Amino acid sequence: MSKKIQAIRGMNDLLPADSQIWSFLDSTINNLLLSYGYKYCRTPNVESTETFSRAIGEVTDIVEKEMYTWKDNNGDSLTLRPEGTAGVVRMMIEHNLPREGIQKVFYSGPMFRHERPQKGRYRQFHQVGAEVFGALDAKIDAELISITDILWKSLKINAQLEINSLGSTASRALYRETLTRYFNDNKDRLDEDSSRRLKTNPLRILDSKNKDLEALISEAPKMIDHLDKESNKHFEALKNYLEHLDIPYTVNTKLVRGLDYYNQTVFEWVSDELGSQGTICGGGRYDGLVEKMGGNPTPAIGFAMGLERIALLIQDKYKELFSDRPHLYFLSMGESAHCESMKLSRQILEVMPHITITNDITMGNLKSQMKKANKSGADYAMILGDEELAKNVLSFKPLKGQGVQQSIELEGIIQHLQEIL
Repeated sequence: MSKKIQAIRGMNDLLPADSQIWSFLDSTINNLLLSYGYKYCRTPNVESTETFSRAIGEVTDIVEKEMYTWKDNNGDSLTLRPEGTAGVVRMMIEHNLPREGIQKVFYSGPMFRHERPQKGRYRQFHQVGAEVFGALDAKIDAELISITDILWKSLKINAQLEINSLGSTASRALYRETLTRYFNDNKDRLDEDSSRRLKTNPLRILDSKNKDLEALISEAPKMIDHLDKESNKHFEALKNYLEHLDIPYTVNTKLVRGLDYYNQTVFEWVSDELGSQGTICGGGRYDGLVEKMGGNPTPAIGFAMGLERIALLIQDKYKELFSDRPHLYFLSMGESAHCESMKLSRQILEVMPHITITNDITMGNLKSQMKKANKSGADYAMILGDEELAKNVLSFKPLKGQGVQQSIELEGIIQHLQEIL
């Protein structure tokens, strides 16, 4: 007997029994973004490695350690996408979309990172992200935050908003020098990871999870105290929008992004519903990225959220959030009834696409098909055999105590379903 082939560690199957929660999440998030005027876009799972090394930076954990990269037959270096923004920016530049005006787009799909799998964090994971190109005002920053706030409320997720400002490119560069001097003066208190970051990206030290560094980090100079006039104005405008939207927030001066192209607004939504507090959505401005990747200077902002973590957050409350589609189980006996049941199912679904009809395909007798109907969890059974066909009726049987079995004329079945479903 051949050895069973198994999925790669950290790359998981979505089983049919678990699919409803993902379908629900997809439709809820997609409909919310569409209602705010965002348009769906899709980029390839595989991009030129340069797409990510140029966008994310060569000296990052993602590029140095986590990307799945290989050479194709032509010798080109290709990479499975580790995140979504770089590919969307490449798409914007390649097709020159910002020239058509402000672009509001969203994407969803798998991302890939070679890291140690853990609960809610896998080597193949799934993200939804929204990106806006061409808008400078803090109004769009607030809109993106407002959209995510609406999402958490609709999913009954308890999440807290943290915001910060990284200032302009110029003020950020000056702050980086100040921060580097501070950590150099305290180099003996840094751990190995932070010592390495001091040489490559000192802002990332502020994001350290090492408890021994808490005092050192809390005493470090704050970016918020080094903002230029325009950055202060932008941040105050954002806070004003959030207060008008009744969205509570905390200014977290340690909230940073490790990539140089980020500027101005950064935000995260955190939740402790999975145990230790964790980020479920992160976003921010990256006004310098389009130009860095070869396009014209274009202001931009976006967010991304991991669906695995959100699915874990709602799995216990899923049933109260999700309204099941009405489910009918169609039993048929005899060749003529089999054909008629298929035709009738099609006619019903053309008029009522929001319901589910399971057409029995076991070809068993009435008793065995009824067992399948009861086991399926369907709300109603529709029964069609030679006797019903001769009378031009269909037997309609509630399966969850909603009444008694009836005979419905075939021509009137759609109207009857519309009245009760």
